Amino acid sequence: MNKYVKRYLIDAMSGMAQGLFASLLIGTIVKTIGQQLLRLGENLVFKFLVDAGNFATDAHVVGAAMAVGIAFAMQCPALVLFTLAAVGSAANVTGGAGGPLAVLVIAIIAAECGNLVSKKTKVDIIVTPAVTLLVGALLTVLFAKYIGAAAASLGKLVMWATELRPFLMGMIVSAVVGIALTLPISSAAICAAFGLVGLAGGAAVAGCCAQMVGFAILSFRENRWGGLLSQGLGTSMLQMPNIIKNPKIWIPPTLASIITGPIATCVFKMQMNGAAVSSGMGTCGLVGPIGVVTGWFSPVPAAVEQGATAVSVGAFDWLGLILVCFILPGVLSFVFGALLRKIGWIKEGDLALN
Repeated sequence: MNKYVKRYLIDAMSGMAQGLFASLLIGTIVKTIGQQLLRLGENLVFKFLVDAGNFATDAHVVGAAMAVGIAFAMQCPALVLFTLAAVGSAANVTGGAGGPLAVLVIAIIAAECGNLVSKKTKVDIIVTPAVTLLVGALLTVLFAKYIGAAAASLGKLVMWATELRPFLMGMIVSAVVGIALTLPISSAAICAAFGLVGLAGGAAVAGCCAQMVGFAILSFRENRWGGLLSQGLGTSMLQMPNIIKNPKIWIPPTLASIITGPIATCVFKMQMNGAAVSSGMGTCGLVGPIGVVTGWFSPVPAAVEQGATAVSVGAFDWLGLILVCFILPGVLSFVFGALLRKIGWIKEGDLALN
């Protein structure tokens, strides 16, 4: 069971998240930069940035990138990996708003079917890609639309509940997505699969930032600047071995996320109207905050469907972004960590990274 959980929920989802990062996410960032620079005046370089971003964010390209990322993470043979580009493209487009989840499910099944026949015949170059393509295409035709609709519906339910109960749901979404970010699963893939934007996306950003910045500050005395950068700009997942040894070290950043989530949704009304995958990235490469900023100026279609529009950004918005994503997680985690160290729940070396 552990083998399959790792293969399908950890490895495959991590590969999917990397595919999203290398297409939709980086494309959105590059396009937004180009669009903002074009406000200064017409320029071929600025237009090129917009075009490059459009190439990378095309639904066909994103689907292909996700499927290839999944196959790579599952260590599939080359012919399976290459064929899944077509499968992923079709599944993402057919799945609509919930396309990423359709890609995840269909790519995994098609990949495993391709693996079963890979190098089993003398005409492997025909059999392997044919089986992979036909299985993937059949699943796409039969199920992608419904998988995508289910994922989109669940995402909309979470977003609706967050708008209805911003305090409670801000707390829950922030804590749950933040915990997922530190666990060896992909919070980015989860947010992308369910199209988490709007207030719910803002709460997710808050939770992810709380975990990353929180652990970076909490463990500074053990790991110094190297640990600060690797966790604050890399991933809080580095602390998983220490969490297994002493789960109490997870309390400070999780409490911080429970606090910053409602602050994001109720006080600053912070929304993630950039790419949904950014909701689950936190401060990894500053993708979470950048996603919020890009959403201010150029909301993605999924956010527009929920009523999002480009906004005029004021000092209050910037203050909220800085407090929620950087300052509050660090301060709160430091304070909670100091209390737990004082009562002996966290001991010297518990947070040290090897």
